[in-house]
Amino acid sequence: MNIENTKAQMRKGILEFCILAILDKKEAYPSEILESLKKAKLIVVEGTLYPLLTRLKNSELLSYRWEESPSGPPRKYFALTDKGREFLNELNTTWGELNHAVNQITQKN
Repeated sequence: MNIENTKAQMRKGILEFCILAILDKKEAYPSEILESLKKAKLIVVEGTLYPLLTRLKNSELLSYRWEESPSGPPRKYFALTDKGREFLNELNTTWGELNHAVNQITQKN
């Protein structure tokens, strides 16, 4: 069994949750989202992020707007919708339950 593959699968499983949490703080364009993920040591490539943002937008969890950039092409800023906030609240509850369960199982005592 490949440990790197298992670790990658674990990260992918929480990526959607993390993106929604980032956008709950403020709207952001994809480079800012990538930077936030990178700071948290959740390394993601653009090729993974863009399809996920599109899927979240198509599910009506995100909206976007274009803004002119002083240095280059216009930027697409993403924000949570009301439906996205409700979805994130549910994910927060589920994360708390999962985190508690995993901590209980993995405690060494």
